[in-house]
Amino acid sequence: MSSNQPSYKVEFEGKAKIGEVLGNLVSVQLKPEDFASPLSLQMAISRLYNDLMQSLSQGPKKHYVAEVRFNDSMGNPVNVGVDFGQNIPPLSRKEVKVKITIEFYDEE
Repeated sequence: MSSNQPSYKVEFEGKAKIGEVLGNLVSVQLKPEDFASPLSLQMAISRLYNDLMQSLSQGPKKHYVAEVRFNDSMGNPVNVGVDFGQNIPPLSRKEVKVKITIEFYDEE
């Protein structure tokens, strides 16, 4: 089987909400492990503060993003972020339907 052809393919349907964020704030985020203890939360807040101050000193850059939501094959909710960059895609609404495709390939 050719390596450029998927061995298995799955498609999901979901919804996406399109919005705007300051592009230099994309890296400012909390992770589940940031809530593991009071000390890890304090370190995360310090990291967020440093990232926020650095991004504010560089000036704002607007990015268009989509928050994509769907349920996997086992019914678990899945959220994925998509960064469109500085140009919004030509869509008529802020909430749209999406098709998610996952392809499986053999490694060579």
